[in-house]
Amino acid sequence: MRIVPLGESAMVVELGTEISPELNDKAIALANALTASPFVGFREAVPCYASVGVYFDPLEMARGGRDAHSKVRLEIESNLNELLVEAPLDSRFIEVPVDFSGPDLGEVCAAIDKTRDEFIAAYCGCEYRVYMLGFLPGFAYMGELDRSIQFPRLPTPRLRVPKGSVGIAGRQTGIYPFESPGGWRLIGRTGLELFDPSRGEPCLFRPGDRVRFIAV
Repeated sequence: MRIVPLGESAMVVELGTEISPELNDKAIALANALTASPFVGFREAVPCYASVGVYFDPLEMARGGRDAHSKVRLEIESNLNELLVEAPLDSRFIEVPVDFSGPDLGEVCAAIDKTRDEFIAAYCGCEYRVYMLGFLPGFAYMGELDRSIQFPRLPTPRLRVPKGSVGIAGRQTGIYPFESPGGWRLIGRTGLELFDPSRGEPCLFRPGDRVRFIAV
């Protein structure tokens, strides 16, 4: 485990180097603990696959002449010492309807020697974990794909990916909440609204949620 600076106003807590539910549980639990009991100057804690970004006000933290990074490190270590992830974190189960008509589905199926129906069965047969949010507001990095349908991202990203596009990249899958550039292989599309700032909780997904895709 390492705690390293990320510029003047953030620290990164590196809990490991693997993609695993266990490390992700710890990252989510640490972020939740810091958010529930914020220290003076705390702004936000963002869980990732196996790390947590801790953002703070450097001027507030430096009051009294002490180094801001040192003070934040002590706050983080205090939470780490008290943090034991023994029970599963509270998570939600979300079903996502998908129209499997993505422009890359045929190429992917041909390359991995599967029919369209076999690919859809394998893809929909797994329950996916939301490891983290990033890239765009509401974009959830989910995994892991069944080994038989894993496929690398495009060598050259598209300049425009339609909103709601469902894509795969390596072991991961995700949904584009807005039209944007993107390099994931597009296998389908959903009509779910992934990000709505007018909702009490703007993002549809949270880290730790469980997701299953349903063919429509």
